[in-house]
Amino acid sequence: MFTGIITDIGIVRAVEMRGDMRARIGCAYDMAGVDLGASIACDGVCLTVVAKGPDWFDVDISAETLSKTSIGAEGWSVGQRLNLERALRVGDELGGHIVSGHVDGVAQISAAAKDGDSLRLTFEAPADLARFIAQKGSVTLNGTSLTVNEVLGNSFGINLIPHTQQVTTWGDAAVGDVVNLEIDTLARYVARLAEAGQPIGA
Repeated sequence: MFTGIITDIGIVRAVEMRGDMRARIGCAYDMAGVDLGASIACDGVCLTVVAKGPDWFDVDISAETLSKTSIGAEGWSVGQRLNLERALRVGDELGGHIVSGHVDGVAQISAAAKDGDSLRLTFEAPADLARFIAQKGSVTLNGTSLTVNEVLGNSFGINLIPHTQQVTTWGDAAVGDVVNLEIDTLARYVARLAEAGQPIGA
C-alpha cells in the first residue's frame, strides 16, 4: 500500500528481456534498510525487489504488467526517470490518498498549458475508467497522488505546482506522453454501490 507521495526519482540503469523483463533501477534510498521482497512503486506500478546493491535494486516485470501499463512491450529505456515510493509503514503520515500500486490502465496527455508558475495538464482516459474520475477527487498518475480539477467526458485536468514538478518526473511531461492511471479505490466502491442501487452511507 502506498500514498502517492513520491520520495525519490529513480534512473533505469539496465533492462534485460527474458521470460519476464528485469530492470535495474538506481536510487537514493538507503538500500541497507530495504529487504529483498519489499515493494517499491515505480511510476505507480507496485514491483518487488529481487536483488539490490548500495544504490540500486532489481525488479522483475511480467508480460501482464507490461501489457497493462505504460512500460509497454518494449520495456523501459535505459536512462529513463521513474517516480519512486516505498511501501507505507504503520505510523507513516498519509499525505496523499490510499494507493494500491495496481495500475488500472493508461491515460494520455492531450494538452499542456502554463498557469502562472503551475502547469495544467489535460488527460484522455479510457471510457471504462473515466466514469470513476470525479472533479475534486483523487487520481494516481505515474504513482503521484493528484487532485482532479475538472472532468469533461473522458477528459480530465490536473494542476501541477512547481514543487511537484521539481520533486517528481512531472517536470518532463509533454503532450502525447502515456502515463499509468490508478483510479481512487473509494470512487470505485462508491460507483459499485450506486450501480447496485445501494444508498451511499447506508
